[in-house]
Amino acid sequence: MSPSRLPDLRDAFDRSFSEPVRRQNADFVELLAVRAGGRPYALRLAQASGLHPDRAVTPLPGPQPALLGIAGFGGSIVPVYDLAALLGHPVPERPRWLVPCAGAPPLALAFHELDGHLRVPADAVVDESGGNPDHQVLRGMVPLPGGTRPIVDLPAARALVHQLTGRLQYAHEEQ
Repeated sequence: MSPSRLPDLRDAFDRSFSEPVRRQNADFVELLAVRAGGRPYALRLAQASGLHPDRAVTPLPGPQPALLGIAGFGGSIVPVYDLAALLGHPVPERPRWLVPCAGAPPLALAFHELDGHLRVPADAVVDESGGNPDHQVLRGMVPLPGGTRPIVDLPAARALVHQLTGRLQYAHEEQ
C-alpha cells in the first residue's frame, strides 16, 4: 500500500462510523484485493481469520520454495507460504502481508501488496466451483473498477500445500 492512499483509507474508516450499519447477508461478498507476484487477485474474507502486515516470519530450511517459514498467531505456530510461489509466479521480494486461513490445520499465506477491502454484490462474482484446471487454487472471478481479478480459494490453497508436502489426507478433505 502506498503512503498516498493513507488519507483515503483514513477518510473511509472515519466515514464508516457515520454511515448506517450495513446488513451482513448473502447478497454481498467481502473480498480483499491483493497483489501477489505483481498480479492482482482477490481473497474471500470469509475464508480468512485475519490480516497482518510486517509480521516476523522465521525461515525454515526445506525443499519447498513456497515455504517462507513459521509465524506466531494467537499463541500458535503457523506455517507461512508465499502465495505468488504457489501460483507459479517469480518471487522477487519477500511479501509484506500475511493472511491466516480460517479452518484447520493452520496455514498462513503471504502476499506483496494490499489494494483494499471490497464489498461486492454476490451476483457479480463469477463462480468456478470446480476450479481452474491450470491454477487449482483459483475459483472464480470478480469484475472490479481496476479490472477483473481471479479469486484465490484459501481451502484449495491449503489443499495444494498439503499435496506439495505429501499430506494427501488433508489435500483430499479440503477439495
